[in-house]
Amino acid sequence: MKTQNRWNIQATHEQMQGNAAVKEIASALRLRLPTAYLLYNRGCNTPAEAKAFLEKETEQMHDPFDMADMDEAVPRLLEAVENEENIVIYGDYDVDGVTSVSSLYLYLKSLGANVSYYIPNRTGEGYGMSECAIRKLAEAGTNLIVTVDTGVTAVQEALLIRELGMELIITDHHECCGELPEAVAVINPKRPDCPYPFKELAGVGVVFKFLCAMESVLHPEMTMTACVLRTSQAYGDLVAIGTVADVMPIRDENRLIVSYGLHLMEKNPRPGLIELLEATQTEGRPSVRKKITATLIGYTVAPRINAAGRIRNAAMAVDLFLAEDCESARPIARQLCDINRERQNEENKIIEEAYHQIVGSHDFNKEPVIVLDDETWHHGIIGIVASRITERFNCPSIMISFEGAENVHIPDSENYGRDIGKGSGRSIKGMNLVDALSACSDLLEKYGGHELAAGLSIKRENLPAFRERLNEYARECLKDVDRQPVVEAECELLPSDMNMEQAGELYYLEPYGVSNPTPLFYIDKIPMVDLQMVGGGKHTRMSLKVGKSIVTAMYFRKTVSEIDLYPGDLLDVIFTLDINEFQGNRNLQMIVKDVRLHATHQESETSERFMYTTIRSRVSQCLQQIECPTVPLSIAQIIAYIPTRQDFATVYSTLKRELQMQHEVFSLRALRHDLVTNNPGFQLTYVKLRFILDILRDLSLMGVEEAPGEIFTFTYIPVQGKTSLETSRIYSQLLKDYPRE
Repeated sequence: MKTQNRWNIQATHEQMQGNAAVKEIASALRLRLPTAYLLYNRGCNTPAEAKAFLEKETEQMHDPFDMADMDEAVPRLLEAVENEENIVIYGDYDVDGVTSVSSLYLYLKSLGANVSYYIPNRTGEGYGMSECAIRKLAEAGTNLIVTVDTGVTAVQEALLIRELGMELIITDHHECCGELPEAVAVINPKRPDCPYPFKELAGVGVVFKFLCAMESVLHPEMTMTACVLRTSQAYGDLVAIGTVADVMPIRDENRLIVSYGLHLMEKNPRPGLIELLEATQTEGRPSVRKKITATLIGYTVAPRINAAGRIRNAAMAVDLFLAEDCESARPIARQLCDINRERQNEENKIIEEAYHQIVGSHDFNKEPVIVLDDETWHHGIIGIVASRITERFNCPSIMISFEGAENVHIPDSENYGRDIGKGSGRSIKGMNLVDALSACSDLLEKYGGHELAAGLSIKRENLPAFRERLNEYARECLKDVDRQPVVEAECELLPSDMNMEQAGELYYLEPYGVSNPTPLFYIDKIPMVDLQMVGGGKHTRMSLKVGKSIVTAMYFRKTVSEIDLYPGDLLDVIFTLDINEFQGNRNLQMIVKDVRLHATHQESETSERFMYTTIRSRVSQCLQQIECPTVPLSIAQIIAYIPTRQDFATVYSTLKRELQMQHEVFSLRALRHDLVTNNPGFQLTYVKLRFILDILRDLSLMGVEEAPGEIFTFTYIPVQGKTSLETSRIYSQLLKDYPRE
């Protein structure tokens, strides 16, 4: 296996042992050494600071009225409630938008408000406010529109709202692009003139602060702390889900928001969440109550909520959170899981098509940003695919799906190049995507988002110029950025650290997320015992011998062929440590981030490659009647590398059988493993196998094509009668130089 990633191990076991502050934290708080190091690595230099971090003593909730325009927004919305005006919540279709809509809707309903909500359809309307939707709301008699998780760039739409006799309150958290819309209030901590001390709230976090502000006005006898607690008890779970799903930094008040929300979900989960987690259980197995963590939200709950807005309608996900009992939530939860499976299938299809366009043809030096477009890609899926592309190639990417309007490809047509493409982009540190799109704004119909993720709309005719200008911008931004992907592990674990106690201590540092990442560990010299494909071949499960125990290691989104490691290999692994709960049993589990052969095995394989190259070079030069070089091995050693007739028969019959099953492509490591596993007692060195393949090709007994990375493609060649191996010039030269006694 060849890894493309560079590894950075922040602290070895010896370095942790030699750190006096880490040892003091471990001793004072009765923690294991790796846990103490994780606290130290998060800025805790003393036991007191570590204790404060664990107990969240330094974080605080800020006054919501420190947010610009909150003074205007609260009385206007409460006035609309009191006067029974028609209020519409206008939200976004992702998890942040869904939880924002749900929180504000439930709160206003509790006040007896005349409120409804509107979430645009991703495919038909796209991101943000639209003229068509605004006119529909006006026709329906809407008096006040309150946006959540959207609206800060809706300058023209705000003018239309005023023109149609409605009023507008904007709550958002996206980057501000130029002038603010004209509205009763624009609540957004990222406003340049907003003094609010914490700028990294999710859209639902901004809504949460809005609710706290309204509570304080409605209950002046209560302190702000009491108002925050009361609001958290009612909506803290929704705020936590939206914050985690939108990948907000888990620090400052976000850490308190998410911590309280996770606690609420553990103690008193909403019916919709109960049923969604129930629906994710494998059919036919008893359901298991999993511990509610930020990881569970990010990888289990969020994708299913997102799926509704991606390929159906986000209102379905809102209905799940509004459900008052499990019976009404159950069918919605099951449908969301079905939709998520549909999303996964479509995602895999698009990824395969995108990779086909990139691999082998994209010039990363000329175009550091990957910009791909198609008419068949689902608008709701391309953002996920962009994330996967950026993660795999460590570069910004933008995926664009065009509408495919009639005659757009015909030069003489009035529609030529005029159809609109909706795009989703992801970036890497070093290039702010919103700033990059702003530099191309004259070529775009609409854009907005965050530093590392953004959306856009563009006419097809502007795509070539956009691609060129965006890459020109990126070349300047990324010229000093190391493009090689780096995987960082916080510290090394020894086999003696791999236990339930250590895994359990990691929960103390929850919630995890940006600014408090899930710890990645490093361990080396671990033998692989077993290897299995799971999830229809999309994922890999390894059994690793750690100390005296066998530990399951899951490698998600990596196939067995991509990993190219096999039982018997000695591995180095970067991973997260977890406790897997199933059927009442709790077991240690590793979630693999990256894996590679240990240095001793790499050196052994490198040595064998050198031996093969050396002997093969001598054979070739002798055949060309060039002076033959000397091989630095004894004749006895070289003879051990020369295949026997039985070796040929075993390899040939195995390849023939695999080809009959339409297995045509193998890495050399995979083929060698297959041969040894399926032929008990068969010994096969790297050098032997290479010579066998050379000779099979030399004799035209088998089609053998080699690609970079020692990937071989085989084709069956029908042969009449028997073929003597000695008729191979390669084999006969080997036997001539190194005859067997």
